[in-house]
Amino acid sequence: MNKSCVGLIILLFCFGFTVLVTADEFYHPKKITSAIEFDGNPDEPLWDSIEPLPLVMLTPVFGNPPSERSEIRICYDDVCLYISSRNYVSEPEMVQSTTKKRDFFEANTDWFGIILDTFNDNENAVAFFTTPSGLRTDVAVFNDAEGEFPINVSWNAFWDVKTVETTQGWFAEMRIPFSSLRFQEIDGEVTMGFITFRWIAKKSEQVNYPAIDPKWGDWSAWKPSLAKKMVLKNIRGRNPVYLTPYVLGGYGRSYELNDQETTYLRSEAPAHEIGLDLKYSLTSNLTMDITLNTDFAQVEADDEQINLTRFSLFFPEKRQFFQERSSNFDFSLGGNNNLFYSRSIGLCDDKPVRLYGGARLVGRVGCWDLGVMSMQTAAAETLSSENFSVLRLRRQIINPNSYVGSIVTSRLGKDGSYNTAYGIDGIFKLFGADYLRCYWTQTFENGLKNDATSLNPTRVGAEWQRRTLKDLGYTFAFSRTGVDFNPGMGFLEREDYSELKSRLLYGWQPKEPSPLRQHYFFLDGYSIFDNEDQSVQSAEWGPGWNFARRSGAGGQLTARVFREVVDDSISFSDDVCVPPGRYSFYGMQATYYTAPGGNMVAVFALQGGSFYDGWRLSGSIQPLYSFSSDLELSGYYEYNHVVFADRDQRLNAHIVRCRALWMLNTQLSVAAFVQYNSAAHTTMANFRLRYNPREGNDFYLVYDEEVNSNRYRSLPVVPYSTNRTVLLKYTYTFIL
Repeated sequence: MNKSCVGLIILLFCFGFTVLVTADEFYHPKKITSAIEFDGNPDEPLWDSIEPLPLVMLTPVFGNPPSERSEIRICYDDVCLYISSRNYVSEPEMVQSTTKKRDFFEANTDWFGIILDTFNDNENAVAFFTTPSGLRTDVAVFNDAEGEFPINVSWNAFWDVKTVETTQGWFAEMRIPFSSLRFQEIDGEVTMGFITFRWIAKKSEQVNYPAIDPKWGDWSAWKPSLAKKMVLKNIRGRNPVYLTPYVLGGYGRSYELNDQETTYLRSEAPAHEIGLDLKYSLTSNLTMDITLNTDFAQVEADDEQINLTRFSLFFPEKRQFFQERSSNFDFSLGGNNNLFYSRSIGLCDDKPVRLYGGARLVGRVGCWDLGVMSMQTAAAETLSSENFSVLRLRRQIINPNSYVGSIVTSRLGKDGSYNTAYGIDGIFKLFGADYLRCYWTQTFENGLKNDATSLNPTRVGAEWQRRTLKDLGYTFAFSRTGVDFNPGMGFLEREDYSELKSRLLYGWQPKEPSPLRQHYFFLDGYSIFDNEDQSVQSAEWGPGWNFARRSGAGGQLTARVFREVVDDSISFSDDVCVPPGRYSFYGMQATYYTAPGGNMVAVFALQGGSFYDGWRLSGSIQPLYSFSSDLELSGYYEYNHVVFADRDQRLNAHIVRCRALWMLNTQLSVAAFVQYNSAAHTTMANFRLRYNPREGNDFYLVYDEEVNSNRYRSLPVVPYSTNRTVLLKYTYTFIL
């Protein structure tokens, strides 16, 4: 990126040049003055007085009229938004309801819900969905639903839903308090974007309002930029205080290797903690979170993974304190790389660090997105007490889909250590589906030269993208990371490199009677260069074909050529490694997922080919079976077979995951999760009982244990059980 480009971004950011495009037509839902009988059956005359939304089929045939009658209506009063749906079926057995699980998100059950761009920013939204069993699923949408999984399922809100099932179909009523939404009021009016749809699992059919072309792929109907605008008048976003104390008690036992590495020392400690979280909406568009003695106890285990790459594994953030409009803090550096990664707070060498507390402010003021956070941690074994702080600002400019922004992060240790970073970025919708994104960021830390005029502490990048899976689509990206660039509050896969990345595709939406709903061919990949001599350090290129069937099934087939320069040995296990050298190899990968029309769904993957100076074969299967809406079983099996014949090295690595979920109702569930990792020689078990009578009121009983399946793999002999934990946790939210 040259200086003129950086100067343009700064100029636009400082002067806030804004030319916003608004829709010509708005939807005006009915404002009601009488109470709704909230029972899940929208059969009273008030609902009949509202015109249902004109739904259009999204899949399997875009533009067709719905095959089943659906009546979705919206109204509101001073304090709540109400949405109802009459989901009729021609045959009673067509209704498919496979679970009662909170925040479930699969296609093997019928769905109905609404997506709300509450700030009308055309990029972020919140979504509320339910099924015939009356479960609650609420998620946050970010980055205009672009990317592999552009939603945050861990976000939760206070709202209600009730459902009724009859021989005619299933019916639902939602009640969403405005106090659970964040929005801006201008002259007594609030403008929001909304998308609503019904999913019929047995037909793999989705009907929408408004009509949205599926050319953006599976997330087309989630894009806030394509939402219909609606206007609400004289609503009151009450500003309650959510006060959530917690108590935690239990027992923990673990073994750790002593400093001389001669024996394992056993430690036992009872767990007893109390703490407090406070959430307060300063205004309808600004939310303050305060936490004291923050509880980040893991009630949900991370999935085990086999790492056959050169890079660290990336795990998503699941802790509730960080969920409220978390996209406000996002400063993407491409892929999983990010200048801010909240899991860097409260962890040291993958072990939890006590958090004394902190505060967080998020929201939107005018055209500005705002995120401010500061957290204080206790001292750990190798770290002093630290303060983590971040400030993020973004402003809408030029048109509703363009932004410029800045970020500052600060990690300060009590011992005088520090790591700070700043960055500026911009995303500009140029024309049609073409977007340009560029950024500049630098980091500074103790012990380094910290020359702001040098590229050593700098990462810079630009990306031009046409966002479509129909006709011609493309992505061209470049980034450069300096040798001293180190985001202390972020995530970075590798250091000191430059990268070229591109993707070309051409897609079709075949007409009937073709069994394919959508498919496209693509050629993509990347090359990574050493900054010092510009030699290729890593490269991956190849063609592929992606397809989606009208039945709901689909898959992808790719071929790849790789090049890797290994400077230091890569270890995959205690006795299998790749020595330094230059390697070229190739491979193919195929994935397939089944249609969601039955109680059984599955995803298959197969990968094989040469691998460095050997070869590999990997395969996985991920089935999910719902016996009923009360009992669900799921599994995952992955096998990796790696052979380096010239060095007589072999790796046979297995990952097995088994989950069982028993749901007495939508409030009480029991889950058991067992996973085995042969590469780590461990079996991990997680048992969890959850009682959730309402949002913010939770009781957990959690049991965790890690067992070593091969105690004699090293000396000293590894203990049978590395750690065992039993926890009781209770939280109760007072709404003041």
